Amino acid sequence: MAAELQGKRIAVTGAFGALGTAVVRALQAQGARVAAIDRAERPHAPDDLGEATLLGGVDLTDAAAAVAALDAVAQALGGLDALVNIAGTFRWETVSDGTLDTWDLLYTVNLRSAVAASKAAIPHLSKNAGGRIVNIGANAAAKAGAGMGAYAASKSGVARLTEALAEELKDRFITVNAILPSIIDTPPNRADMPKADFDRWVKPAQLADVIVFLLSDRAAAVTGASIPVVGRV
Repeated sequence: MAAELQGKRIAVTGAFGALGTAVVRALQAQGARVAAIDRAERPHAPDDLGEATLLGGVDLTDAAAAVAALDAVAQALGGLDALVNIAGTFRWETVSDGTLDTWDLLYTVNLRSAVAASKAAIPHLSKNAGGRIVNIGANAAAKAGAGMGAYAASKSGVARLTEALAEELKDRFITVNAILPSIIDTPPNRADMPKADFDRWVKPAQLADVIVFLLSDRAAAVTGASIPVVGRV
């Protein structure tokens, strides 16, 4: 079977984390050329990212930094066909005992970074037929529980961004979709919830498989979708 993303030039944000690393690997396995962008200065294990072009120390919540990063990616790869917005963070905090700073933080990291990166990528994606943007939302955003207000609000914003951009870009033949994970099986989540049944959680590689599909030609007619990928949670 031919590689589905052969020759595609793809930027991945939040690429140095557990999910980002899995996505970069999956894209490369399908023949893509990948640029890995992250706020961290360098990945914990650079070899995990294969031959990806590495851009560390990038604050994607800053509009000018996002433009500079995506311009650098397009120059390094000879253009840009797709963007995967993985950069994000999580906090559990009740409204009663928490602070407004947490709401600002999660909005900034989870939503503003995706808006800034997407806006910076659009001029490059518009140069090619069949551009793609994939965002990482959250299944928990559908109904917030106690302590989940700030996180759910920020990820609800990602869903609205996805819908609005899909409408805005459809006549440029750029699709925009989101996936909605449940709990992702990562080392930090295992450390935070040591008594959980990890087998029920969704694996980074499983999320990467869905992202590969959304970036492929097979998903050309899919846009504006938010797709739950929840394992057995």
